[in-house]
Amino acid sequence: MTQPLPLQGIRVVDSATLFAGPLIGTMLGDYGADVIKVEHPDGDTLRSLGWERDGVSLWWATAARNKRSVTLKLSDPDGAEAMRRLLATADVYVENFRTGTLERWGLGWETLHALNPRLIMVRTTGFGQTGPYANRPGFGTLAEAMSGYAFMNGFPDGPPTLPPFALGDGVAALTGAYATMLALWWRDRSGTGQMIDLSIVEPLFWILGPQASVYDQLGIVQQRTGNRAPFTSPRNAYQARDGVWLAVSASAQSIAERVMSLVGRSDLVVQPWFRSHSGRIEHQDELDAAIGFWIARRDADEVIRAFEEVHAAVAPVMSIADVVRDPQFIDRDMVTTVEHPKLGPLKMQNVVPRMSATPGSVRWCGPELGASNEAILGDELGYSPAELADLVAKGVIAAPPGRPGEPAGDDAAPAR
Repeated sequence: MTQPLPLQGIRVVDSATLFAGPLIGTMLGDYGADVIKVEHPDGDTLRSLGWERDGVSLWWATAARNKRSVTLKLSDPDGAEAMRRLLATADVYVENFRTGTLERWGLGWETLHALNPRLIMVRTTGFGQTGPYANRPGFGTLAEAMSGYAFMNGFPDGPPTLPPFALGDGVAALTGAYATMLALWWRDRSGTGQMIDLSIVEPLFWILGPQASVYDQLGIVQQRTGNRAPFTSPRNAYQARDGVWLAVSASAQSIAERVMSLVGRSDLVVQPWFRSHSGRIEHQDELDAAIGFWIARRDADEVIRAFEEVHAAVAPVMSIADVVRDPQFIDRDMVTTVEHPKLGPLKMQNVVPRMSATPGSVRWCGPELGASNEAILGDELGYSPAELADLVAKGVIAAPPGRPGEPAGDDAAPAR
């Protein structure tokens, strides 16, 4: 890589699992942080979750990219001691153990802050470090249920709908990465690290719009509305003649007028009720029927061209098969290719966001279990070969993986 990475020189220790905590480390690693993934000697759960090819976890390859793997049994005193030595060298520590677990192992915030006052500790749990639910196990699914998201998601005549991907974890990870950068910025000014209490449910609740204010002032509980929006119309998904579904959004008054004129219903544009969001919502059945009828008589490409000509917003509902061959996404390299030591060329999502002076990069895929035990515990922390062998014999660390292992340094395979 010839361009600088903005987080070079920042060391992140990541002992979190599934999914919010690890994704914080992934995002920081994409921009150059030295992310050390600390796993139990048996391996991270993500190594055996979901889709595999030839015994290789595709989820692990993506979520653990740009990380180095170290194995430590933290519940063992020797493992905890090695972790303290590692964290003494770290800038950021990301964990998601149940509240109180690290304290029992001598790895709680007070201990680590005294050991390394500049350390930033990101504690990721379902419900936070305090409150009556603090000790409950928490997953993104529970956050999606309890935040209000599932209650409002789905069609009016259907059940609450959970997303088929880690939405709550992803939102929490974005929030956690942002909080980490705030803490690093503050540390540069004050010289002191801090603890970040990241609840998975709270960031998802935060992005759901002004629900709390609406309920407080109007007593309204937002219900399930399918593809419609409860605050503007027209907004829906409509099926074209060739079977393609198209998403249409006309939140601005001028766009709503252009859409209805395009579909041949200028008579609706001049109605008094059309001049406000609330009026259009009251008549959304009529608006949807007109748009749906017009789109159903045309193929998707024709509809898209017509909408573009009048500067109205429309887009096809795309699968991943559509995404990887879409010219816009190809041009922007939204899906990049990285060399995997076992699978060869492997496609995955590229880094986000895009920065002009210091763009991030995917330099290698998720590493083999314990691939950096010798480099980090031995070369960097000073454990002798005999001490490492003793830790292997005690089950505190995993035995060295077979080669090929994790690419490192100049041998890391760049994205292309």
